[in-house]
Amino acid sequence: MPTLYGRRYSVEELRRRVGRMSQLAGIRASTLNDGMAQGVRVLDFHTGSGLRFSVLPDRGMDLGAAEWRGVPLVWHSPTGPIHPAYYEQEGLGWLRGFYGGLMVTCGFMNVAVASEDEGFFYGMHGRASYIPAGNVSYEAQWEGDRYVLRARGQVRETRVFGENVLLTRTVETELGSNTITIEDTVENQGFESTPYMILYHINAGFPVLDEESELLLNSEVTPRDEEAAKGLDVAKRGAAPTPGFQEQVHQHDVTPGADGYATAALVNRSFRDGGIGLMVRYRPQELPYFWQWRMVGEATYVMGLEPANCHVMGRGEERRQGRLPFLEAGETCTQRIQLGVLTSSQEIDEVEQTIKGG
Repeated sequence: MPTLYGRRYSVEELRRRVGRMSQLAGIRASTLNDGMAQGVRVLDFHTGSGLRFSVLPDRGMDLGAAEWRGVPLVWHSPTGPIHPAYYEQEGLGWLRGFYGGLMVTCGFMNVAVASEDEGFFYGMHGRASYIPAGNVSYEAQWEGDRYVLRARGQVRETRVFGENVLLTRTVETELGSNTITIEDTVENQGFESTPYMILYHINAGFPVLDEESELLLNSEVTPRDEEAAKGLDVAKRGAAPTPGFQEQVHQHDVTPGADGYATAALVNRSFRDGGIGLMVRYRPQELPYFWQWRMVGEATYVMGLEPANCHVMGRGEERRQGRLPFLEAGETCTQRIQLGVLTSSQEIDEVEQTIKGG
């Protein structure tokens, strides 16, 4: 039975009050038609709780803009969600279309720094975010006493004489909800084993990120490099926009809860009455690494929360270190991510207790 506007309603009670359920919650399909974003399909979700977010089928079924009751939750870069035709593999070209947003998929043949491996060059963060999805569908319908909003699409990375990896992504929420579930099923449809790297780049922005923000996460922290080591003492803290700030990347050795899920939340308790936060839940059994991108520069003001199945020094280094993850021929794996908005001090306190194991 959905909870809406502080009250629980039966299916019949809601159906009698509206002519069409899109008055309360739904998915609207559209296509962007300006500048370098022209032609990008968008699925805009609204749940009735105040949560709104978009799914971008032409950008690998990634999640773009997100807000709660008009308050932005995520960082938007200057590039906007440009069309995948503008993808640049060389050097730092990936950044020319890194729009930020709620969740950008990095992979599948490389994650993080551009890398050479076995005679091939793999661009920064791979192609996944620039591959248009096929077999895209969406639906908003009653399933029992839940009004479910769901989108599904398939993203394939392949080449002749090479990999053939298919990701099937399902994005789901429901009427009255402040949470989103992303379920990815990945299959190696080739006949040989293939590397498979994935990182979920979740991009919290102002006002979730601000001077008083803190990262709630039960973890041991290791800096990636000397620059990150400079910020080790404040790794789990926000900061004001800082001129000349250099990005800091930290690895977190996370302790999961009894249900197998690990939880991380960036929260700003000083925002309005009770605070606001962005929460990420994932299963370390599927994604054994958690990376934090602390980037509190001017305009590039973002905290990346990043579950992954690999390290972030590129494919070639992963192979040299003996850590490169593989999918065998015909093998399938599944990753499940939950994203949620924390909208009160009570919700923040409850999540903090869960993270601490209370």
